Amino acid sequence: MYDTPEELTGRLRRAIVTGQGDGSSDFDLNPEFELPPGRKLRPAGVLVPISLVGSKPHLILTKRSSALKHHPGQIAFPGGKVDEGDRDVTHAALREAWEEIGLPQDLPEVIGHLPTHETVTSFQVTPVVAVLRSEFEIRPEAGEVDEVFSVPLSHVLDPRNYIVESRRWRGTRRRYYTVPFGPYYIWGATARMLRQFADRMGA
Repeated sequence: MYDTPEELTGRLRRAIVTGQGDGSSDFDLNPEFELPPGRKLRPAGVLVPISLVGSKPHLILTKRSSALKHHPGQIAFPGGKVDEGDRDVTHAALREAWEEIGLPQDLPEVIGHLPTHETVTSFQVTPVVAVLRSEFEIRPEAGEVDEVFSVPLSHVLDPRNYIVESRRWRGTRRRYYTVPFGPYYIWGATARMLRQFADRMGA
């Protein structure tokens, strides 16, 4: 896909710069859904960690614990809401990645931010793109993360791998993106943010 890590990093930086502008939303494929007036969005940051270790770059994702109250068993980026002690969304994403998967906060080389994504749970999520040039000891947080796994970056950057599916939600049929990989069903907000990422990289 790319000859060297430097070429990929350069491509990522260009995509981040040209990718500023309107963000995405869980409602993108459902224009008939009316957003509630006066809604307040809570800021959150997620890390999009791209490992350059090995022969091909790969994206690190998590499978949330099936015991969690919200979004059990779903595929997600490491990250979460911005806490009071966080400096910004980048700090929140790095802190959560350390807590959730054991990624040292000084290891990721932060490239920049993709446009924000609004979720049905009223979060405004900022994807923080970073590259990892060395390995680290993965430590899934007990009770929150069931599994940490990798997907080839080429898979999630190929728009042909995305499928629009639908299901009933709050009495209506809701459409959403999926980008399945092996046994992993990547869908919803994670798939939508990845599709936005793919669009930026292919532009």
